[in-house]
Amino acid sequence: MKVAALQMVSSTERRDNLAMARGLLEQAAAAGAELAVLPEYFCAMGLRDTDKLALRETPGDGVVQAFLARAARELQLWVVGGTLPLQAADPARVHNTTLVYAPSGQCAARYDKIHLFRFDNGREHFDEGRVIEAGSTPVHFDLPARTGHTWRIGLSVCYDLRFPELYRRHASAGADLLLVPSAFTHTTGQAHWELLLRARAVENLAYVLAPAQGGVHENGRQTWGHSMLVDPWGEVTNTLVQGPGVVLGELDAGRVRQVRAQLPALEHRILRSEEHTSELQSHGTISY
Repeated sequence: MKVAALQMVSSTERRDNLAMARGLLEQAAAAGAELAVLPEYFCAMGLRDTDKLALRETPGDGVVQAFLARAARELQLWVVGGTLPLQAADPARVHNTTLVYAPSGQCAARYDKIHLFRFDNGREHFDEGRVIEAGSTPVHFDLPARTGHTWRIGLSVCYDLRFPELYRRHASAGADLLLVPSAFTHTTGQAHWELLLRARAVENLAYVLAPAQGGVHENGRQTWGHSMLVDPWGEVTNTLVQGPGVVLGELDAGRVRQVRAQLPALEHRILRSEEHTSELQSHGTISY
């Protein structure tokens, strides 16, 4: 299956960002991709954290959700909408949410980012918890590819990458592709981005597709970029350093079977979580 990670340098203007996202989605579709994944905050990178509040949408209704559904339907793509701000229980916060749309235009899965980024090195200060309400449930969905293989896909967002237990939950549920739409800072990305992506792939013997923000934004934030596809052996098969663009790659179900057969590490685990993988939400169980 051909997949695409879409890299952006999102601005403060939602309309401009959606226009750029549409162009990248069209490129992915023209190249034969079946799945295209946008980066975190693809619809807007605000001047302030609180700018997300003005852009929040009601689940099931909104400009960005309509855009994603229409793009999936018109381009006949599975579209993963990076993240967008959705209404939360606390009116002073939003959920940072990934929505998955099938080629029918129907929403197939929703994941609210669980782990909220906080970083302070004396020069850069970030605290997502000020305006984002954390999710609590890992989510995966099933994508039936044109080849006949059904890919089980685990969802995650950016800072989640530092918490391997989330990805182990996905692998335990049979995931063979892990998505990581992100907006890593230049500082943390330079230090850890590729290292963590390759580790998650190797640990779980799964493909990892990671679209990212990559450039200097209007708010002064510099994001690391380096959107990439990593194979189940930890090899980076394609990457884009900076700027908007499309990272294409081929997924091979036989490659997953091969590495899991020659190194059956997932079967050799001794220490297992007491939490049951059945708690994972699966494809078709959309809960707003």
